[in-house]
Amino acid sequence: MQASRRRATLATVAAAAGVSVATVSKVLNDRSDVAPATRALVRSLLQEHGYVPPRRGRTEPGTVEVQVDELCACSSEIIKGVMEAGTASGVSVVITRRATGPLDVTAGRRAVITLFEEPAPRQLAALSRAGLPVVVIDPLGLPGASVTSVGPTNFAGGLSATQHLLALGHRRIAYLGGPATAASNQARMYGYRAAMEAADVPVLPGYVVTPGYCYPDGVRGGAALLDLSPAPTAVFVASDEAAFGAIHAARARGLRVPEDLSVVGFDDTDVAYMSSPRLTTVRQPLREMGAVALRTALRLAAGEEIESRHVELATELVVRESSLAA
Repeated sequence: MQASRRRATLATVAAAAGVSVATVSKVLNDRSDVAPATRALVRSLLQEHGYVPPRRGRTEPGTVEVQVDELCACSSEIIKGVMEAGTASGVSVVITRRATGPLDVTAGRRAVITLFEEPAPRQLAALSRAGLPVVVIDPLGLPGASVTSVGPTNFAGGLSATQHLLALGHRRIAYLGGPATAASNQARMYGYRAAMEAADVPVLPGYVVTPGYCYPDGVRGGAALLDLSPAPTAVFVASDEAAFGAIHAARARGLRVPEDLSVVGFDDTDVAYMSSPRLTTVRQPLREMGAVALRTALRLAAGEEIESRHVELATELVVRESSLAA
C-alpha cells in the first residue's frame, strides 16, 4: 500500500479529476486562481491517491521533449537554442523523431516542442489530458487556436528581401518558394508580392514557383525560372538551402552569380557566409526561436498565463556578395 501511495503522480490525480496537471499544481501551491469546487475535488483525490510531494532538494528537473521529422541546418540551430535555454532553466532536453502514432505521455515530460509541424489532433488531445503543453516552432500550417507557436516575421522578411533587389535596380525579380500550402511560404511570398506592387513592378508570368525548401527543389525551381523568356535577373528564394540549388541551376547554364543573376535567400544558416559567393539572405533568429519556445513551454507547464499564443521574432536582411546592381 505504501509503495502504491509513493507511485501516485500529479498526472494520476489530474486524470482522475479531469483537469490539467497545471491545475493540480496550483492547488498544491495554494494558488487562488482555481474554482472552489475544483480545488475541493483535487484535494480529495490527492488524499485518496495518497499523493506524496517530492522532498525539497531531490526533485528531478523534468524533461522537455523536442520532436522533429529530420535534422537540417535550420532545425539544428533551433535545437541549439532550445538546449541552451534548457541548461539555463535546469531542465533536460531530449530530441525524438516526430510521433505519428499514440504518444507515451507518462515519460516524465514537462512539455513538448515540435519543429515545423504541430501534433495530430489525437496526439494533441492525449497531451492535453496529461496536462503537457505543446509549443510549435515555425509551423508549416496555421496552428490551431489553442496551440502556442513561435516563428519569424516571414512577411517582413519577404518584403525586405524583395525591396533590396528592387533598390539594386532589378525589375525582373522571381520568387522561388517552399511548399505552396505552407504558411511560412505564403507569408514570404506575400511579402515579395507586396514589395513588387508597392514599386509598381509587375510579376511576370511564371515568375512564382513553389517547389519546396530543399536543395533539389532549388535546382528544379531555378531551372524552370531560368528557362523562361525573358529570364529573371534576380530571384528571392525562400530558404538558403534552395538558394544554393538555384545557384547550381544558374551555373549549369553558364550564368554567373551575382553578375548574371542576383540571389537572395532566407534563413542565414552557417553555410550562408561560407558559400561562394557568400549569400545575401534574410536572417531568422533561429536559436532565439528555440530559446523562446523552451521558456514559453515551461511557463505553460507552470500554469502561467502567456501574453500571446503566437510569438513572432524579427528577421533581418544580411547583405553579402550574391546580390549585385542590375
